[in-house]
Amino acid sequence: MLTDKLKTPAQLALIQAQFAGSTRRLVFTNGCFDLLHVGHVRYLQQARALGDALLVALNGDDSVRALKGPSRPINTELDRAEVLAALECVDFVTVFHTERVTDLVGEIRPDVYAKGGDYTVDSLNPEEVAALRAAGSEIRILPLVAGKSTTATLARASQGAPARSAGPLRLGVLGSGKGSNFRAIAEAIENGTLDAEVRIVISDVEEAGILELARVRGIRAEHIVPGRFKTKLEPESEARVVELLQEADVELVVLAGYMRMIKPPLLEAFPSRIINIHPSLLPAFPGLRAWAQALAAGASTAGCTVHYVDNGMDTGEVIGQSEVPVLPGDTDESLHARIQVAEHALYPAVIARVARGLREI
Repeated sequence: MLTDKLKTPAQLALIQAQFAGSTRRLVFTNGCFDLLHVGHVRYLQQARALGDALLVALNGDDSVRALKGPSRPINTELDRAEVLAALECVDFVTVFHTERVTDLVGEIRPDVYAKGGDYTVDSLNPEEVAALRAAGSEIRILPLVAGKSTTATLARASQGAPARSAGPLRLGVLGSGKGSNFRAIAEAIENGTLDAEVRIVISDVEEAGILELARVRGIRAEHIVPGRFKTKLEPESEARVVELLQEADVELVVLAGYMRMIKPPLLEAFPSRIINIHPSLLPAFPGLRAWAQALAAGASTAGCTVHYVDNGMDTGEVIGQSEVPVLPGDTDESLHARIQVAEHALYPAVIARVARGLREI
């Protein structure tokens, strides 16, 4: 079956040329599709229903490593291609080795481009969007299956038996600033809408407001001396963070305004158990002052994203997003303030969903 469905870009261009001479429509989607799960299958079934044939462009192994880090993919590109080809809803599979599908879109010119609900049209890569529009492709965003993702599956598998423990989800919070997102999480716990407890708050800034917010709530608050680097901790300091989190028996690490990149050994100690909130609709506008980036780019929609943390800058798998419209006359400050309101609602809600997923194991 794989040999029948696996196609080169040139072969697919010929197939699409035949489609163009009829009323048939070719649907195109792309992704890593590592460790295929029910969320993938339902998404692909939805995509297939948009046309007469579904083409899945599969990230090659090098491309997956560039996007997801050195621990991925779990399955090789040929194994992933074979599993996809076995699905009735998939008509064609092709493997590409770049991070973007811009060139592939230009060569194949699909009728419909499908993408999962962790994206919006505004947050798709601008070069890919330009290529799709030049090809005359219709862009369709399909809803995700809540709680079904590769990263969440790996998290449950990697933690094993301890994840089945009862009681509130045990959180460790890392922050560098005033702690407004931490306050929102703490208040959700206090009012009973989030079944969790914060076991420890750690900051790389000695006078950070987040530490005082923790102390007044009787939560253990620790300052870590960051060292000489501006964007990451010294290895010894990062190791101390791991030690503190493990002492506190933390299950999920929550970044709340934490301004340093996460590196080993923290990533290795809590695989797929570290989440962050970012003030944009990722993958659009990663990095600092995302709201200002959105305004400068003339975006019509901004927002915030909760995502799993990997070894890149705001590149981990999206868990949830909230859109915030950009209004006429918005300034950096006014847009940022509205995004923060959305953050304070989104973050506790996503943590609650993650908690339910972990408790269902």
